[in-house]
Amino acid sequence: MRPQTLTRGPLEVRPLSRGDELDWIDIRQRNRRWLQPWEATTPPGSAPASASFATIVRRDRKQWRNDTGYPAVATFDGDLVARVSIYGIQWGAARWGSLGYWIDEGHAGRGIVPTAVAMLSSMAFDRGLHRLEIAVRPENERSVAVARKLGFAEEGMRRSYLFIDGQWRDHLIFARTQDQPRVGRYWGQGH
Repeated sequence: MRPQTLTRGPLEVRPLSRGDELDWIDIRQRNRRWLQPWEATTPPGSAPASASFATIVRRDRKQWRNDTGYPAVATFDGDLVARVSIYGIQWGAARWGSLGYWIDEGHAGRGIVPTAVAMLSSMAFDRGLHRLEIAVRPENERSVAVARKLGFAEEGMRRSYLFIDGQWRDHLIFARTQDQPRVGRYWGQGH
């Protein structure tokens, strides 16, 4: 699949491009402390997961091309403010993927992430995915709120699900399926 750009007002959800490098480096450096408690890292004994910006862009494009993920960034009024991705897509009988997201601390609380997640989710459902999941650390109240605002149903806890901030962390799992109505503030007109 060709990467898509989705637009709603001043919000744009699109693939990361090589021209985003300076903005990407800036947002990641400014938000290091803000994101550290929530972002997955490699456990001790694993090879470091660091990659150059060009490698990240190539990896993202390959996922779009192979329909194995839809990694994107969100811009608001032209400024890069967030990362929203569907990854680990499984086709066949499953037709599901996982959603992940983060936002620049200075833009949090404005409805950008819920809207961007709804936009990318709608695109994925329209492409034929049946189910999307969000895994969130239970103490990450803002991310839990995003899942709930969008009508993702809480399905339970996965113990020691991801290695984050130096430990294996439990995650709440939220899910939504293609057949659920996509209506409300964040979903736009709905389907």
